[in-house]
Amino acid sequence: MPELDQRRYPPLPLLGVSVALWRDGSVLLARRAKPPLAGLWSLPGGLVEVGEQLMDAARRELKEETGLTCDLVGIADWHEVILRDKAGAVERHYVLAVFAGTWRSGEAQAQGDAEAVRWARPQDLEDLQMTEGAAEIILRTERFLYG
Repeated sequence: MPELDQRRYPPLPLLGVSVALWRDGSVLLARRAKPPLAGLWSLPGGLVEVGEQLMDAARRELKEETGLTCDLVGIADWHEVILRDKAGAVERHYVLAVFAGTWRSGEAQAQGDAEAVRWARPQDLEDLQMTEGAAEIILRTERFLYG
């Protein structure tokens, strides 16, 4: 078995957050810089720290990966990421609270775990290589915010 770390082969699912940040009809995307989803577009986000409230974690992760600040409306969705190794063992298991929010300030710049960031309109999502389920989640957050 590969060398164990906190994220690989966890004894329990790991709690994370992501932010569907909207501005002028577009959503902010981050391209993952690190395995296991390196190179894929998704929503900015990451793990919740011990003692950190979910909304604070969402704001922190957005700022760390993009340099932006936001107004969060609330949790619009949740998503599970379960990745198995070749033998079928659960290598990674994340449970994500997906927040919907609107841009407040800053210019998007890739930082931290993001190798690139971009704004995308919903109709452009199908042309991007995205993490599994990301496009559907983004559309649900749009309905959550705007009806």
